Amino acid sequence: MNLQERIVRRRSAHQGRDVVVDRDHLSPVVHRSEPIGRGPVLEQLLDELEPVFDGDLPEPVAVVGPAGAGTSAIVTALFDAMNDRLGESSRTIGTTTRAGSPGPVTWFVYADARRVDSPFAFYRAVLSVVSSEPVPESGVGTDELLERLCDRLSRPDRRAVVAIDHHDEPETLGYERVRELLEPAGDSVSTLAVGQTEPDDWQGPTVTVPAYRHHELVDVVTDRASTGLAAGALDHESIRDLAVWADGNAHDALAALFGAAVLASEEEDDRIEQRHLETAKADVPENGVHVDRALALSETRQRVLLDLVTVDSAGRSIREVAAEIADRSSLTAGTVKRFLYELADRGVIERVPLPSSGSGRRPSTVEPRFPTIAFRSLGPAADDSA
Repeated sequence: MNLQERIVRRRSAHQGRDVVVDRDHLSPVVHRSEPIGRGPVLEQLLDELEPVFDGDLPEPVAVVGPAGAGTSAIVTALFDAMNDRLGESSRTIGTTTRAGSPGPVTWFVYADARRVDSPFAFYRAVLSVVSSEPVPESGVGTDELLERLCDRLSRPDRRAVVAIDHHDEPETLGYERVRELLEPAGDSVSTLAVGQTEPDDWQGPTVTVPAYRHHELVDVVTDRASTGLAAGALDHESIRDLAVWADGNAHDALAALFGAAVLASEEEDDRIEQRHLETAKADVPENGVHVDRALALSETRQRVLLDLVTVDSAGRSIREVAAEIADRSSLTAGTVKRFLYELADRGVIERVPLPSSGSGRRPSTVEPRFPTIAFRSLGPAADDSA
């Protein structure tokens, strides 16, 4: 964001009393176009992608970092910049030879395995970038989409670099499966594996994204607060304390900031108080999962989670919790119970044993492993109100 935009935003903030000026700038699921404090990592990744500037494909690369390190933000920002700033209207990159003639074209495709959960969805995601024609959402088969992709990349001067993010999360499209799906395109495609771990038996180069240092995370939170909150809504000392508490995890810091802003708005306060921050921090589970893991689920499962975070599950078995959620929806208790077990297997919620009252099977309840304030503000209920 340039200086003029900052001045306009500050001026608009003084024309109203809302503590939140721009919710997107606070959201833990929205990435900046230029990640703060990640210049050296971006340079390392550009080094690995260097062959594209000579019209060649790089070898497969792994981009690895701990939770909240910003691996997704780095890859999406770089791919967007490569496609947008150096490309044509169809989001291609056109390199130029020294003689001035047009060179080969390389597309950069980012695919989120949380949402691209089938071969059909994957091919659609790739085609949406490499094809200038609309990609159908239905009415065609997977084989036809693959045929379109291969045809698009059939010319020797057309290539694609495809990043598959979150390949190492439960029940997502794995890296090896992505390689299989792209195999018909032959030598026209290279890949990036983005996640917390490298693919099994990885032999290629790896770009490691370290956790944020405290001063770097202060800069990240300060940038978000200065553009997303009204002037004076949060003091610098509170931002510093929030960054120290998050211990290098940008998602946790931003989820707590977002949650505190939601709480302050609900109370119609003109600034974020310490009580808002403490409640929001307590809402972010230790060693939990990204709120986007919950937001990437189907709408039906999101609504089950939304009911889960509003019912009192303390000391109650999964069967009892499922029955109450079913009473609030059109689902049966059996279906809700199955969803809860499924979501626990995925790691989105956690099964917690309850005290046993006899010699039978020990009962358990479930608790969210994601920030619930952010989820209820960004999930299906928010869409309905919008």
